[in-house]
Amino acid sequence: MASTNRTPMHLLVVEDDAPLAELFVGIAEKRGLRASRAATIAEGRARIEAGDVELLLSDMRLPDGSGIDLIEWTRKADPRIVILAVTAFGSIEIAVRAVRQGAYDFLTKPIEPAVLGVALDRAVEARRLRGEVEALRGALATESALRGIIGKSRALADITSIVRRVADSPATVLVTGPSGSGKELVARALHEASRRKDGPFVAVNAAAIPETLLESELFGYKKGAFTDARQDKKGLFVEADGGTLFLDEIGDLPLVLQAKILRVLEEREVRPLGATRSVPIDARVVAATNHDLRKAVKEGRFREDLFYRLAVIEIAIPPLRDRPEDILPLAEHFLGRAKARAGHEIQGFSGAAARVLMAYDWPGNVRELENAVERAVALAQDEWLSPDDLPPTVHKPSTPDLFASAAERMMTLEEVERAYVKHVLERFGGNKVRAAAALGINRRTIQRWLGEEE
Repeated sequence: MASTNRTPMHLLVVEDDAPLAELFVGIAEKRGLRASRAATIAEGRARIEAGDVELLLSDMRLPDGSGIDLIEWTRKADPRIVILAVTAFGSIEIAVRAVRQGAYDFLTKPIEPAVLGVALDRAVEARRLRGEVEALRGALATESALRGIIGKSRALADITSIVRRVADSPATVLVTGPSGSGKELVARALHEASRRKDGPFVAVNAAAIPETLLESELFGYKKGAFTDARQDKKGLFVEADGGTLFLDEIGDLPLVLQAKILRVLEEREVRPLGATRSVPIDARVVAATNHDLRKAVKEGRFREDLFYRLAVIEIAIPPLRDRPEDILPLAEHFLGRAKARAGHEIQGFSGAAARVLMAYDWPGNVRELENAVERAVALAQDEWLSPDDLPPTVHKPSTPDLFASAAERMMTLEEVERAYVKHVLERFGGNKVRAAAALGINRRTIQRWLGEEE
């Protein structure tokens, strides 16, 4: 049998001769494969884009074009697919072209069933080996990429698990979390762990570019599109072709640009300013925000359709204060980098310094921690970092004691209750579902306590 896997491999037969196609399908099914057929290149491409084709048997002459074109397209769309080329015009020239474009084998009509069976067996084995190699490469690439995500908390383990599972998915990803929590690091890990890792990683901060320039930066422009457009310029969507486009601070996009980005994501093409034709793109989009986009949608500040287009996969990064297990591993990581740059012979953090780090609330998250460690290394006079080497702010509580403040102000129990709910809600970035789960109540109770309408 051609396949001994529990789930039989899927062979797509692209052949416009219906009786012959059915014959090929029957031979494949007798050898344990799942087989389907398409009569045109367009239909074949649609089946491949659906994502479950592992083997392709294609005629070279089809109603809407050459099978060579389908082979070339398939190799770009999914290089794991093993391709068998078939033609009644078995010239050396066609055979060479097919193999050069990525065909694994070449068969000439009329094909004996036994010959096709052997070819299918070889193709199945080749596909199995490609899958094993791809899995090994993917595992190594993923582990390498995830080495940059430092920590040992359960939250971080969940994030790395999601990154492993979705790295090769074409779906858009929305990374949420407070400022400085490492959203770009997660985006880079997704890129480096994917088959797109050899392509560009293009990052743009939507909040850092003036609204008047952002559209031309994203979509590009043609010469003469406006006064200063002296030559054509590629937009960032095109620059990221074959790789990943990271849209940071997506929640700060103006509504007019939100509509245009939604169109790009839906149609997979962009139209530069001043152009009459659109440009196809192949960039995986990862967006990030520190805003509560669900709240922004409710308030009309963010398009609901764009939110759901971006949040096909959502990765939420908790603030550092909610994952204290990650503080010291991160601090040690930053210490290693800082002392290498500074050339200091520093052994590590003293016990007292480590306790200060663990006691602080880190409102600036990972970025604040990195800055604190760099400062400590720069000021260090001993081989062990002391509390005195750390910034003064780290020695102070970052938030007032809620209950001490309540007692001082003689707050009622209802006022304390509301204040505590708001405090927990802030810790979860405004996410009422997660806050309610932590408080052991339902979301509607939070809304009632906060005086919000149902």
